[in-house]
Amino acid sequence: MAEENTRLSPRSVTLSTKHAEANLPDPYGSVRVCYGYTMTNERSAGIRRLRGLKNISWLSARQLNRLAAALTVTTADKREIIIDEKHSPESAYVLLTGVARITCRNRKGDRILVIVVAPGMIPGFPPPVPGISYNFRCEAVTECQIGTIELKAFVEISLGIASDDFKRMALSYLGRWDLVQLRCANFMSCTLEERIALILLELSENFGIKEKRGTRITITTRHKDLSDLVSASRPRVTEFLIQFEHEGMIVRDQRHLIVRRERLEAFLAEKHPGISRTPSTPASALA
Repeated sequence: MAEENTRLSPRSVTLSTKHAEANLPDPYGSVRVCYGYTMTNERSAGIRRLRGLKNISWLSARQLNRLAAALTVTTADKREIIIDEKHSPESAYVLLTGVARITCRNRKGDRILVIVVAPGMIPGFPPPVPGISYNFRCEAVTECQIGTIELKAFVEISLGIASDDFKRMALSYLGRWDLVQLRCANFMSCTLEERIALILLELSENFGIKEKRGTRITITTRHKDLSDLVSASRPRVTEFLIQFEHEGMIVRDQRHLIVRRERLEAFLAEKHPGISRTPSTPASALA
């Protein structure tokens, strides 16, 4: 082949790809046709790779084609952080190749393994829990290739609906089982006093209305129910509730409790310095 035929200018590459896709004679020689053919093959290989990922294999060929075109692909070296809680929750991440893991910090501050991630969609991190900081992050165990796409674009491609609608439906359907799982794992290294504080924060977030004295829990908080939630006897729970009242962390108002969230969060932060204090949730979100 003549030397000039192997030098590809940007213009010749563009023209060559166009000719190859249109199946027209290429005036610049076979090298350009091969280049266009290779690009098509790479795209097809990318779509086949996506189809082989178990948790998105249900997408149609058209959806996989759109997804392949929308992904921004990057590479992470071994032990490199792929995503952490600082990354935008409005993005979706697909592990294309390699093995990753999701880790978090336990109550003692040690980083522990939570999930080993196979190629496919990387699970999103659970919403924050008042009084608890897990510092989730996804790390590369081997060299990994990751595809990134805006969540709204991914939901639109895969479901044909707005991402906000998807989030609302998922929250309504799944509820907050993640809170139960996180609570159970968290309680294993907590004292009874700390477990009661965490439950009071959770109840005040889910059923609370802000007022001058703090956040009123609008449902009746029976000591028996609290003892079930923290896996302790009712007398012991009553004992600590009296202590919390004396220390100004809660206020009794007939059969309701008023929780002073900042004091409870400060109490937990003092017991576990690694915990980041969570601002009180607006009353409008809790009503």
